[in-house]
Amino acid sequence: MDDIPIPVDPNSPGFLDQLRLFIRAQNKSYATEKGYIGWCWRFICFHNKRSPRDMGAAEIEAFLSHLAVHKNVAISTQKTALNALMFLFNQFLKKDVKDLVFNYAKLPRNIPVVFTHAEACAVIGGLPAPYRLMASLMYGSGLRVSECVRLRVQDFDFGMNNLMIRNGKGNKSRITVLPETLISDIRAQIDLVKAQHALDLKQGFGEVYMPHALARKYPSGARHLTWQYVFPAFHRAKDPRSDVMRRHHVMISTVQGRVAQAIREANILKKSGCHTFRHSFATRLLMKGYDIRTIQELLGHSDIRTTEIYLHVVRKGGRGVISPIDE
Repeated sequence: MDDIPIPVDPNSPGFLDQLRLFIRAQNKSYATEKGYIGWCWRFICFHNKRSPRDMGAAEIEAFLSHLAVHKNVAISTQKTALNALMFLFNQFLKKDVKDLVFNYAKLPRNIPVVFTHAEACAVIGGLPAPYRLMASLMYGSGLRVSECVRLRVQDFDFGMNNLMIRNGKGNKSRITVLPETLISDIRAQIDLVKAQHALDLKQGFGEVYMPHALARKYPSGARHLTWQYVFPAFHRAKDPRSDVMRRHHVMISTVQGRVAQAIREANILKKSGCHTFRHSFATRLLMKGYDIRTIQELLGHSDIRTTEIYLHVVRKGGRGVISPIDE
């Protein structure tokens, strides 16, 4: 349940607790919260646990230079740390920190590893249910593994062949393509969820986690079928944050382990995993001539430069997307 925010006492005097509450007040995603808190804690530890209230630009520069010179981090990693510290000082502490001078990381961003269509199908074919369907959605719809496990029944629009991704990376939502060849399997999976949910309700359970604002707005929604996870965990578990018995979604690490095993069994020697399906989705669309802006929207990238890393093929126009898994 590592994607459910931990409870924080609003009256806690703890520095990081107050930072967490400030981040949540800005409606940032829990992944962003964890990332910011992690980098701020590393920054504090680097300076012998001094309070950030007593630090400023010089300490930030020293930390960022340390990451580049001694830790040899990638450019993107250093940039993430910089963003977290700028948020900490400029927004939370209301200190005007700018014009920093530090050693920039030089380790370039890696070019994404992609599967061929045959390799993707071989990995998918080596997976048992329901992991086969999950991998098919990652490849066929360009999902991150975290987005895949969090899918709920209401996210599938079979009439419009759309798949809604809610609160993805950066707390952004988007609509992506729903592969037609997967619709019957998805319907069958939802039927299983419906039967399991009915049994949970009969046994006095059937509640699923909902973000706090939605839980208040729809007090009975947590027990409704539309909010149930499409890939639920095999067993109910007590939510340590609320002591409520719930059926959460399957763990990300479980999916990653299954996919890694299938990759080994398919004798694929590339450095690959769940995210390789998403890279392969984008690359296949480029190879088929779809417009880079369309691919950007389907992937949910806020910056076109992130999508342009896949531009090792000629771009062409076209927005009538057909999923690569539909071939």
